[in-house]
Amino acid sequence: MEVGLRLRAFREHAGLSQRALAKKASVTNSTISLIESGKMNPSVGALRRILEGIPVGMSEFFAYEPDGEKTVFYAAEELTEISKGKVSLKQVGTNLYGRAMMILSETYEIGGDTGRVMYGHEAEEGGIVVSGRIEVTVGDQRKILGPGDAYYFDSRNPHRFRQVGPEKCTIISACTPPTF
Repeated sequence: MEVGLRLRAFREHAGLSQRALAKKASVTNSTISLIESGKMNPSVGALRRILEGIPVGMSEFFAYEPDGEKTVFYAAEELTEISKGKVSLKQVGTNLYGRAMMILSETYEIGGDTGRVMYGHEAEEGGIVVSGRIEVTVGDQRKILGPGDAYYFDSRNPHRFRQVGPEKCTIISACTPPTF
């Protein structure tokens, strides 16, 4: 199992956000994010410092093999919130270990935006707008989508989502593999 997936499983089990773990371990939030997304492998010293923030020892960390989630149905209140602020991302399932896809219920409040700096990750993603309007930018392409409109793209292309219009926007999306 990858170090990043393992770290995420331990962090979530401990009930810590990436930011909270970063603060406890005296590392940046982006360091935790990069490790969990598989974009960075920490040194032994850095990993040890991060694990002390959970706390868990190195041997327990590398011996751990989480069970894949077996739940089939999820009530709305059981979705796992993985963001805060004007953009709510609610993930279907708590543990994505062994899963090939991530499904999200996304809500962009008025003014909600993923940020001026576009980002990319190793995946494909797609979604359908349920309500409201969203401006989606992928590379040099930009389009405003409304209810029933959809998108699908290679997530390695830098992208951004920004709510536009007088009401919040709701999207149901999927990402495979779950690298977001």
